[in-house]
Amino acid sequence: MQSENQIVKMVYDAKEDLQKADNLIRTYIPFIRSEVSKCISRLCTEQDDEFSIAMMAFHEAIMGYEKKRGAFLNYAALLIRSRIVDFQRKEARHQNHVSIYEESGTEGRLIIDEITDEHDYFEETASRDATKQEIEELALVMAEFGISFSDVADNCPRQERTIKACSAAISFAAEKQELLDELLRTKKLPLARLASGSGTERKTLERHRKYILAMLLIYTNGYEIIRGHLKRILKREGGMSA
Repeated sequence: MQSENQIVKMVYDAKEDLQKADNLIRTYIPFIRSEVSKCISRLCTEQDDEFSIAMMAFHEAIMGYEKKRGAFLNYAALLIRSRIVDFQRKEARHQNHVSIYEESGTEGRLIIDEITDEHDYFEETASRDATKQEIEELALVMAEFGISFSDVADNCPRQERTIKACSAAISFAAEKQELLDELLRTKKLPLARLASGSGTERKTLERHRKYILAMLLIYTNGYEIIRGHLKRILKREGGMSA
């Protein structure tokens, strides 16, 4: 394992280079899994929600680390434990809400809801490993925008009317490359343009900002598996054409 000085240099390099950040995270996956195992009092697997939370927390640690905070791995471990505790508290408060990995018969599910279902569309079109890799990459991008999967689960629309309104806004933005470019450049959801272009009330967009932001981030990169699933959801809700 690297010395503390080497780790600090790698962390500072990773702050400026997304690929280096990704490489650093992959290098320390055993460390991340170990910290998760301590929190959940059992062996952590990559299918655990807490593992994804910890991956995002490690990336957050990279972005927020300063030498005055002490040893990086100690700082990362504290942040991982903090984010997992926050996640578990939210899960306890929202036990009846849709989980990012649970199967559900209700409408308005997140993009991840059916990915691990043995009868799901993606089990026939892509391997589980490829899907998991897309999820992990999306989690890192979402972290740069200050949102996590648990945030999106809390912010997901529940009522049919609201689901359709949000789907209309997502569909409108997904077909406007300049709008997606603006989103990446400013890291802000262009609420005024979304409202006027989709006919969705701005207060609805503001109320479900994190959910809509996550959905649109999927259209800014090569998330082919996830994007295909999202298109099927929106089409089913009457929002997007094939």
